[in-house]
Parts: sequence; C-alpha cells; structure tokens
Amino acid sequence: MEIQVINKSNNQLPSYKTDGSSGMDLQANIEAAIELKPLERVLVPTGLFISIPKGYEGQIRGRSGLALKYGIGLANGIGTIDSDYRGEIKVILVNMSNENYIINKGDRIAQFILSKYEKIEFKEVENLKKTTRGDGGFGHTGI
Repeated sequence: MEIQVINKSNNQLPSYKTDGSSGMDLQANIEAAIELKPLERVLVPTGLFISIPKGYEGQIRGRSGLALKYGIGLANGIGTIDSDYRGEIKVILVNMSNENYIINKGDRIAQFILSKYEKIEFKEVENLKKTTRGDGGFGHTGI
C-alpha cells in the first residue's frame, strides 16, 4: 500500500528492518540533544507528515529495546494518528527510569504501524448474551 508522505527531516523515510517487521522505526528530528530526566515527558518531532487513508489509523508504539534497557516509553501507551490528521507526527516520550536519558538527532524513538479499523455503532440493549466467562475480570482466573 502506498502512503503519501512529506519528509521535512534530514532522516531517511521509515522502513521495515526485516521481512517480518510490522512496524517501522520513527526517528527524532531535533537540532540539539534532549536530556530526559527521570519521570519527565517530552514531545519529540519526527519531521514526517502523512496522509493516512480513510478506514485506517496510524499507531505510534514504543520500542521494546528502549523500554527494557533504558526505561523509555510512550507517555500515552499507544499514540493514534487519525486519517484526517495532516500535522507533523510527534512522539510523547517518558523516562520511567531513575537515570537521565539523552535523545540525539536521528535516534530511533518509536515505531509506526498502519492498522485497518471498522467504525461501530452502539446499540443499547437491556441484557448481554451470557458467556462461560461471565463478568469476571482483573485477575479472576488467578496467577
């Protein structure tokens, strides 16, 4: 699938690193390094502007290596880019570690995934169909 993109950064366009990759790495488009202190959040620009087709959404996801090695993740868990958004893609990073972390120009900071979705329409009812699980949740099956 072709997606229109404007690249105002000095970085290469995102690409899949392996045949089995579902996400493409996004890179920081910053002039100077950013020092991210413990529990601090920062909005990091990518320099990318994209046109997502209707019926699809862009998802911004954290990079597992950054999370495991440095405690760096997305402040909002997963970011959503709607198909009618045309602004710059930016990533909200948070430092969940006890150490300062430096973000440099061109660092791979997150992943971009394109995902198809269906629009839903809620239908109010008095009861829901019973299942074998019922309404148990939040660890009700044990550890």
